[in-house]
Amino acid sequence: MIFFADLHIHIGRAGCGAPVKITASPALTVEGILKECSERKGIQIAGIVDCASPAVLADLRALVDRGDLTALPGGGLDYLGKVTLLLGAEIELGGPQGGSAHFLAFTPSLKTMEELSQFLSGAITNISLSSQRASLEIQEVNEFVVRELSGIFLPAHAFTPFKSVYGNCVRRLAEIGVDFTALELGLSSDTYLADRIHELSNVRFLSNSDAHSLPKIAREYNKLKLIKPDFAHFCKALAGDPENIILANYGLEPRLGKYHRTFCLKCERVVEGAPPVYQCSRCDSDKVVVGVLDRITAIADENEPVHPPNRPPYIHQVPLEFIPGVGKKTLNKLLEAFGTEMEILHGTSLGELEDVVGTKVAENIAAAREGRLALAEGGGGRYGRVKNHQEC
Repeated sequence: MIFFADLHIHIGRAGCGAPVKITASPALTVEGILKECSERKGIQIAGIVDCASPAVLADLRALVDRGDLTALPGGGLDYLGKVTLLLGAEIELGGPQGGSAHFLAFTPSLKTMEELSQFLSGAITNISLSSQRASLEIQEVNEFVVRELSGIFLPAHAFTPFKSVYGNCVRRLAEIGVDFTALELGLSSDTYLADRIHELSNVRFLSNSDAHSLPKIAREYNKLKLIKPDFAHFCKALAGDPENIILANYGLEPRLGKYHRTFCLKCERVVEGAPPVYQCSRCDSDKVVVGVLDRITAIADENEPVHPPNRPPYIHQVPLEFIPGVGKKTLNKLLEAFGTEMEILHGTSLGELEDVVGTKVAENIAAAREGRLALAEGGGGRYGRVKNHQEC
């Protein structure tokens, strides 16, 4: 069976009103996320990465007691037969030579997530908040998650300039001393960039949204073929099982990512020039945020991407909210006609779109699906954008 999965979604507020991810929308509650995934997005497997927070655990238990969530035999929680919830935690850990990075830990059950919460609570100042720094070694957390809890442990948004393994800590994962089976690409990189680093040839890539609001869910996502939509079969897909596989990664064209190119903090503009760029070409300032393209170019050991035989395609896709002419009213009109964003992006023809939103908007959506829109590069925390016709 085919499933769309977004495995990096944050909680803004717990049901009791307590903040979890400070920078995330209060609308991002467990129930709000599951409803958005099932009713608007068309996401069938959702990874919530703040489940180690005691307040979030309480919300999950309440939904289980109410019967809205049911434990699956293979791990994960079923939401009303519509969405599988994978229980995750984002953790900040120090790198071997300095810096720090975010990692994602997924466990198969509420019980094992409670055990992870307990394990982390003694090493984190405030276990109630998301993505907190833990005074633990990377290898130590990996060992506990994988060996003790039968979970998954992987680098989050691995190339971003802040809080990532390649962007902030090491030039090679081998320096960490953990044999990762999977890695999250992040919003400013893709398979074509990541496969310029040879050590990643045996690592599975995931593309997730890192959503801080409901509309950002499924900004990036994965297409999976699984025998069952549960934790066990997702693990098999990461392990290379031929019957459970990652069919495709869908994500932003890297130029739309908010850290794609180096950004000058003095000029407040994306720096021009062939990568890697570490100094502003306009004002000569070295106070810059180094872009993902620039960082990968600096550390790559391949001039061009070398894709291993088992690497699924990475499909560049502009989210509906980025497309010219698709505002809230138009999006709601599309959802009323076709059901979910996944259906709009994958199941509709140009003619069907034209019948609902007219020729111009329909052609913009088709151009976005086919990678034909002109783009302006992002950097320094500012997303790139789709250019209008006057700029092209």
